[in-house]
Amino acid sequence: MCALKGFLEENFYTYSVAKGNHSTVYEFILLGLTDNAELQVTLFGIFLVVYLASFMGNFGLIMLIQISPQLHTPMYFFLSRLAFVDFSFTSSVAPNTLVNFLCEVKSITFYACAIQICCFITFVVCELYLLSIMAYDQYVAICNPLLYIILIPRKLCIKLIASTYVYGFTVGLVQTVATFYLSFCDSNVINHFYCDDVPLVALACSDTHVKELMLLIIAGFNTLCSLVIVLISYGFIFFAILRIHSAEGRQKAFSTCVSHLTSITIFYGTIIFMYLQPKSSHSLNMDKVASVFNVVVIPTLNPLIYSLRNQEVKNALKRIIEKLCLAVQ
Repeated sequence: MCALKGFLEENFYTYSVAKGNHSTVYEFILLGLTDNAELQVTLFGIFLVVYLASFMGNFGLIMLIQISPQLHTPMYFFLSRLAFVDFSFTSSVAPNTLVNFLCEVKSITFYACAIQICCFITFVVCELYLLSIMAYDQYVAICNPLLYIILIPRKLCIKLIASTYVYGFTVGLVQTVATFYLSFCDSNVINHFYCDDVPLVALACSDTHVKELMLLIIAGFNTLCSLVIVLISYGFIFFAILRIHSAEGRQKAFSTCVSHLTSITIFYGTIIFMYLQPKSSHSLNMDKVASVFNVVVIPTLNPLIYSLRNQEVKNALKRIIEKLCLAVQ
């Protein structure tokens, strides 16, 4: 973040010098989801409830995995990190959005906008690769159950997570620097409810072809690479399930994949819709709707998807509740 701040200070000073008839942009105005005052109060209530549900769901899942010895396996280690990324993902946008629902002028400073974009991209990339790592984990668990602990030791898990975080932050930093290398003058109104790359680039008064190409290539590369890992892993899983003779065995093996497949389908579908559309058919208003789903709904659904359909998680939660009841008595 220090490198990002240093770049922004230098670049902002460079193009904050008057440019003829152009005025300097010191802050951005967010249009939000609606200009209807009554609807904004309603949306504030809905977003607040969903954000609190996301916090309790993801934080609760992390704590449950941490204090339950039977959940100390690579699969749940990755799941707890997914819960952390989900909560961080929502928290990079939701608090500022909640405040703006109650403000007449929905402004965000130059630096706050840059930090929000950097965090947002970082957590999107982290989630993409976490989902692909979890797909590989499912493949090993189903196709090589006897070698599971050997093939995915704890040290490997930590290295995979650390490399995901470092790479995600690097991508976020590079994309943010590329965005704020552009010049912003005259218009400072972002057609969104948070600072997002696509609508912000649309405001730039300098040439944006390089940035748009970067966005398409980097988003396409990360989405494709992580998706290929997912597809290959589930291809092997699918054929492994078909080789199981008993219907009950196939059902049990398939049920372990349903939660993860649901998360993958929802998240990848939203990302592809938001960032990999042709420019000619891109709609910022439709992006806002997709973003609500991506930023607010998915991080809230994931803990429910993984807990309600997972017998081990439900059993661990049941044991914790029973211990608490006994302690109270």
